Amino acid sequence: MKTINVSWFSAGVSSAVATKLMVKNLDHIIYIHIDDQHPDTLRFVKDCEQWFEKKVEIIKSPIKTVENACRARAYINGVHGAPCTGLLKIRTRLAWEAEHRFFCNFRYVWGFDSNEIKRAERRKSEQWEDEHIFPLIDNDLTKADAHGILAKAGIKRPEMYDLGYPNNNCIGCVKGGMGYWNKIRIDFPEVFMARAKLERLIGGTCIKGIYLDELDPERGRDQKIILPDCGDFCEGLN
Repeated sequence: MKTINVSWFSAGVSSAVATKLMVKNLDHIIYIHIDDQHPDTLRFVKDCEQWFEKKVEIIKSPIKTVENACRARAYINGVHGAPCTGLLKIRTRLAWEAEHRFFCNFRYVWGFDSNEIKRAERRKSEQWEDEHIFPLIDNDLTKADAHGILAKAGIKRPEMYDLGYPNNNCIGCVKGGMGYWNKIRIDFPEVFMARAKLERLIGGTCIKGIYLDELDPERGRDQKIILPDCGDFCEGLN
């Protein structure tokens, strides 16, 4: 059976460099778009497409937004993960796989860096039927190295990094902590208010035990923002 090589390009810096390292062997470069991404994300995707010298295929869930996903599950975040990941990313990937799996096996390229070896091992155990390649780990490259490689190539990184966020996730990621949400409150006040209203509507919270409209604006300001890179496998299917 034929094996096809696929990069699930997250539109993050590490994913971009991993894709570039393997680009000559890739059959598909696929980006799953969500309407909550910063508008600069699509500019970055197009810039990377030129850098790769290979088309980036953009696919999208009909659910479109984080709010729609949370409303559909009447759930926001918690021990079962986040419904936006399952409905907007994982199901979209699975639908693509279903169209191809009968005819081929998959070899996937992921942008995990040299500090994410345990995460890479989990990925291989979770989807054991396919082969997984981690170019940054194989080349002992960190996320900082990836930023440097991209800058040297003359590719402007996504705007979310320049604003001080560690990953190019959706604006208003429901998995963010206090420091993250207080930064969103400043940078994207309309998103903060929309998520706060959504919490009250659903009766669930982004931050365990605290509604956003009750969050002290000073909480978490002295903490480094830590946010998971929301690739299409960052949570289980919800």
